[in-house]
Amino acid sequence: MLFHIFTDAAHHGGTSFPTMHLERNKHRAKMAADGDPESEVFEITDFTTASEWERFISRVEEVLNDWKLIGSGVGKPLEKGELTSGLWEEHTQEINFADFRFIITHHCLKQESAESQSRDEHEEDAYPLAMQDLLCMNNDFPPRAHCLVRWFGVREFLVISPGANCEAVVSESKCNLLLSSVSIALANTGCQVPLLVQIQQKWRKVYAGECNEMVHLRKAPGQYTHLSGLLDVFKNKIGCPLTPLPPISISIRFTFVLQDGQQCSWPQQPPDFDALLAGEVGGVEFGKLPFGACEDPISELHLATTWPNLTEGIVVDNDVYSDLDPLQAPHWSVRVRKADNPQCLLGEFLMEFFKLCCRKETSEEILGRSAVEEEGKENSDISQALSKLTEPAAVPIHKLSVSSMVHSARKRIRRNRRAEESPINNDVLNSILLYLFPDAALDKADSSEVRSTQEPARDSEDYHLYNQLKSAPSDSLTSRLALCVCVVNFHHGGVRAVAHLWQEFVLEMRYRWENNCLIYGLASGAPDLRCCLLHQKLQMLNCCIERKRARDDGRKSGASDRSRLGPESAGPAEVSPGKSWDSWSDSEEEFFECLSDTEEMKDTESEKKPGSKSRAEGRLQPHGKLTLLKSPEPLYIPVTQEPAPMTEDLLEEQSEVLAKLGTSAEGAHLRARMQSACLLSDMESFKAANPGCCLEDFVRWYSPRDYVEEEEVDEAGQTVVRGDLSARMKIPGNMWVEAWETAKATPARRQKRLFDDTKEAEKVLHYLSQQKPSDLTRHLMPCVLHAALLKIKEEEATEDIASVRKALQQVTAHASKLLRHPNPDFKKLEDVIVQMSAVEAVIACSRSLKAKFGIAGGQREDDTDELQRFVSCLLEEPEVSVVGAGRGPAGSIIHKLFVSSQRLVDSSDEAALLAPMEDEAGRSGGTDDRKAVPDFPPPAGREVLLRTCVPRPAPYSKALPQRLFCVLTRDEFRLAGAFSSDTCFF
Repeated sequence: MLFHIFTDAAHHGGTSFPTMHLERNKHRAKMAADGDPESEVFEITDFTTASEWERFISRVEEVLNDWKLIGSGVGKPLEKGELTSGLWEEHTQEINFADFRFIITHHCLKQESAESQSRDEHEEDAYPLAMQDLLCMNNDFPPRAHCLVRWFGVREFLVISPGANCEAVVSESKCNLLLSSVSIALANTGCQVPLLVQIQQKWRKVYAGECNEMVHLRKAPGQYTHLSGLLDVFKNKIGCPLTPLPPISISIRFTFVLQDGQQCSWPQQPPDFDALLAGEVGGVEFGKLPFGACEDPISELHLATTWPNLTEGIVVDNDVYSDLDPLQAPHWSVRVRKADNPQCLLGEFLMEFFKLCCRKETSEEILGRSAVEEEGKENSDISQALSKLTEPAAVPIHKLSVSSMVHSARKRIRRNRRAEESPINNDVLNSILLYLFPDAALDKADSSEVRSTQEPARDSEDYHLYNQLKSAPSDSLTSRLALCVCVVNFHHGGVRAVAHLWQEFVLEMRYRWENNCLIYGLASGAPDLRCCLLHQKLQMLNCCIERKRARDDGRKSGASDRSRLGPESAGPAEVSPGKSWDSWSDSEEEFFECLSDTEEMKDTESEKKPGSKSRAEGRLQPHGKLTLLKSPEPLYIPVTQEPAPMTEDLLEEQSEVLAKLGTSAEGAHLRARMQSACLLSDMESFKAANPGCCLEDFVRWYSPRDYVEEEEVDEAGQTVVRGDLSARMKIPGNMWVEAWETAKATPARRQKRLFDDTKEAEKVLHYLSQQKPSDLTRHLMPCVLHAALLKIKEEEATEDIASVRKALQQVTAHASKLLRHPNPDFKKLEDVIVQMSAVEAVIACSRSLKAKFGIAGGQREDDTDELQRFVSCLLEEPEVSVVGAGRGPAGSIIHKLFVSSQRLVDSSDEAALLAPMEDEAGRSGGTDDRKAVPDFPPPAGREVLLRTCVPRPAPYSKALPQRLFCVLTRDEFRLAGAFSSDTCFF
């Protein structure tokens, strides 16, 4: 009955017209008009509206038209392996059947356009493109393709499947309704692309169409587990009326799985955890990240033996005998299955380190408050050391210095923390500190020579990496600290050990500041803003130590010079010509600023005396041949203070303060005064070095473009050069003019310091002491990822894997985008670590395969190149053909691996495990007992492909392609058939 309805609908162009209902509606309207002439017909029900199933058919036709799939298609014959290596396109559209949602998907192999050939030149009886693909033998058993491509070999097809969160089409009536609708849509549009409907549960992968049938069972019936039984099914299905049956083409593929690959020793040497825990660790171990898999990352090796294009009489395969010997198969191909989430050392290190980012505890909460409690609260808290200095105290001032505070706190920390409670063993801690600060083992006199590291060359890989990742140079103190924290977190107690190490590190930083010991492993100079913030903070602390040492050295040398030469010669003789910043500024901590007032009074009094000439101070060198404009004295370049170095957080803070001043005149003036501190200092130094100078002299040296010189003709008619300030310098209220008027002639050594090293050092130390382990982890994450990338690149260099190099470029680019942001997304950072672990697993797979095929040990020098190419292809491609099948170099190794595995499985005697493996010739003439153990296990999967061309349903019908694909595994039996019939006269 359903078939007749569809036929009638198709006859009327897809819409039915029930005329009986329409006439009844008109009759009712006429009766209403006769009964009441003024009555109004206000409702007419139109029963000609299309039904839901007709709308569904129409929608399918629209989609086919939109995708230009109507009519017959033209395409080139498929090349060998094209279904796997080619590029597939996929288009998806949503369609509804009433309130049920379907998804229609178009899968198509992207090919170059066929030869320019008109449709008229094609034979009228040529097969459609899909039928040509059914007979094509160039793409049997594709290793990587859609299941319908594997079963039917088509290059283009359509699938209608239930939408997401929709129930499966299970009932037979619904399946028939869908198939009928599809048939009408295909007939109306003339589309020759196969269209299949997914029915049953999705995991079963059952599809139905006009010309295909499918059988899916859990277990294979006994009579269909071999070739002869499957041939009977195929012959019965096609029902060929010809008595001499046309030849049937047979392709067979058996897949064997090698699961126990442990007969080869795994090349990865596990780390010596006992040595690490016992504290027998040197700097070399702490400076290296581990690498490699702890277990074999190759879980299975799949060998596919194929017999292509056989005929029925050539091979025998039934329930009692089979000619299908894997060793005699003409074609072998291999694929490897990698272990799911193999345990890789580098990935484990990075992931455990990353987990610290989510911790919220402070170091005090982790280590316990007993670690920093004091006996008597008067002077043990390090963070309150500065405030203690200014408070009234009954003890002498020398006992309240910062050094004594830190020293007593350090002793109390170590006394209160019992040895058994210490997270890190003392020997391990000493090894770590010696690795971080190797200068501690040298003489203090030599420490300054080994304090800094050279910046990497600008074309080096390390330079590009730390610039991209915003980390730190690989040999810097920050980088070594990151590696130590990573190792300590993994091996020596997790977050408690990290908090312990960080506390010791901060104490070491304070010790070096108090004792003027430069920090080892940091490049000299201002903080490098290309590096991470923690590295900048350590560089800032090093700058403070450098300034403090230079000031102390200058004070000592100045005192010795004055004692030797007398006060008269103490002016210019104090200046060291190689230094351009204030190394001799008096320290506020020693209260030497008070002495400058009396000196200034003396200077001003001497200036007021007529004829007295002020003494020049703080000269560096003459400025070429320039002389002062109001004096014949040469113009001297003064010794000036360097601008204060700043880290990126201080620069950001300063920018915010300046931005908050607004755009008003008062705000702009205040902003200019804040920014002119360095200008004022340079003016005072210039006045001190050049007595009798004017603003124009200063501008000539400081900003030559603001001093404009022009040639003029004087009264005597001679050409002279006259100079004047630029226009911007003459603006009323100019900051330069105001600063010049307020500037006093003060050399740099007596000025207030632009860079207060004491205050800045204490700010850095306070910042470090407030860092939680999670904060420390975030600071060091770029350095750890930097070291991990260098480690992977180093390991990959010995393997030469193209996919790994490409993956590393992508990982580096991804990490660079994340780490340039001040607060990177944790989830995306975790994805970067997962990607790096995947790359590590690929390298481990390469080493595992090299060990299995004897490449690493060099056992096979003659065939090394061929085996090397084979292993590289296994990593890059889904399936690799074995040259020479079972008789080639790779094939013989694979055969022996299977034989060894079979002996391990079947042997019950341990001695058999140690028996030497005989070669193939020896086994062929062996004893019956040895022959009882087969070389290969039973096939894990059997695939049989049957093809022929026969006329159906009558002997005079056109011969059309028939195809049956059979899959037999332990848990599945599937028949996927495509059977075509010539229905022109039926």
